[in-house]
Amino acid sequence: MPNNSDQSAFNSAAAPFAVAILAAGKGTRLKSKHPKVLHEIGGRPLLGHVIRAASAVIEPKHIFCIIGHEAARVRAAIEPYGTRFVEQTEQRGTGHAMMQCRRVLADYDHVIVLSGDVPLIRPETIARVRDFHLAQNAAMTILTAEPRDPFGYGRILRRVRSGHITDEVVSIVEQKQLTPDQASIGEVNSGIYAFDVKKLFQRIDLLNTDNPHGEFYLTDIAAILQRDGESVMAVRAQSPEEVLGVNTRIELAALDSYLRDQKARELMASGVTIFRPETCVIDSDVTVGADTVIEPFVQLLGHTAIGADCRIRSGTVITNCRLGNNITVKHGCIMEDSTVDNSAVLGPYSHLRPASQIGVGAHVGNFVETKKTRLGKGSKANHLTYLGDAEIGEGVNIGAGTITCNYDGVNKFKTVIDDGVFIGSDTTLVAPVRIGKGAYVGASSCITQDLPDDSLGLTRPPLVIKENWASAKREKLKKQKS
Repeated sequence: MPNNSDQSAFNSAAAPFAVAILAAGKGTRLKSKHPKVLHEIGGRPLLGHVIRAASAVIEPKHIFCIIGHEAARVRAAIEPYGTRFVEQTEQRGTGHAMMQCRRVLADYDHVIVLSGDVPLIRPETIARVRDFHLAQNAAMTILTAEPRDPFGYGRILRRVRSGHITDEVVSIVEQKQLTPDQASIGEVNSGIYAFDVKKLFQRIDLLNTDNPHGEFYLTDIAAILQRDGESVMAVRAQSPEEVLGVNTRIELAALDSYLRDQKARELMASGVTIFRPETCVIDSDVTVGADTVIEPFVQLLGHTAIGADCRIRSGTVITNCRLGNNITVKHGCIMEDSTVDNSAVLGPYSHLRPASQIGVGAHVGNFVETKKTRLGKGSKANHLTYLGDAEIGEGVNIGAGTITCNYDGVNKFKTVIDDGVFIGSDTTLVAPVRIGKGAYVGASSCITQDLPDDSLGLTRPPLVIKENWASAKREKLKKQKS
């Protein structure tokens, strides 16, 4: 992968490169109402993976996504990546897609054409295609691969000179046209190309639809260029997996599994322990610090970032959260869009809903749910509690069964609990309400107004004791039964 200085120099060169990503197709074989390129593997849309790889080589402003089917949805999902869009309102093949780019690519000398449903392509490979294409002064460069089973792919016939196989392409032969001698060729066309822009658009109108699908195929440009004496070259991908496409749900699952396996290996190589990695679901954008232990059946999703020396126990699902160092997450916790500071302990079976902030050394225990709540340093809510829209200070103890009543049926209100407060079990705090510093709230109280610092809040009714009541009741019941 080129470094930043290489990228800057390259993008400002006199012969700029662009990237065009074919992303207009419907994906009929997926049998889905959703756009094909928005189906996800590794927690990211197929098209998102391709853009990420290309963006590591060239600035997103030089990347053009050619969209068509459900264009508005694709545009809305992909706009955060910073690319530009070209719309192919009528989908008539890959050649037709590139015809729509004639105007936007007019100021570029070269273009790399990628597929939006080939998500494992690596930045290193894109850079290699670019550099090879320029070094060979080629009109067209084809990225090739050697999959285990080449059946169904167009095969690459290379030119032989003086007994040596060269990088020149003689032809691309489709599966149905292979002769018995050619059937043994394992090198296939990946559908990823680099073009001299001027030479491409001088000839793109020569494409025709004389094929079973009645479409314009970009692949056919190779024969047109060769007929005109232009060079068509081939460069082989180092890994056949990175040019695999997605056409079916089975292929989608296979690539997802491959990507997640690679992610787990990457984390383990960096010092993370993952027990039974085949049972874990870890998205592409997740980061984990060294000496953290991830137990079986854990899901780490979205942009989750976990620090060092943590333990994430089985059955936990963490989505878009940031965890510090030395944190213990016990079994079965669900965490979304929240932050947890160093040395905190969560679970088992805690639920952090969005905008929860758990402070240093704080405890969130069994069946405790938080939402839009900050729990301060060293504070504890260990059992059967709901804390919503709350600001809780340091060193606070929240007794079992406590509820912040934050919703009146129309609006949400805030509960503030200052430092050092003790909340007795089974307490109801009716917001908006503030519990002053160092105050105590007696068990089973319903607090509907602010409590001063160091006060006691208690709404428990007086205890009534009636001697011998139970024995008299039983005797009465016996007589009624007889």
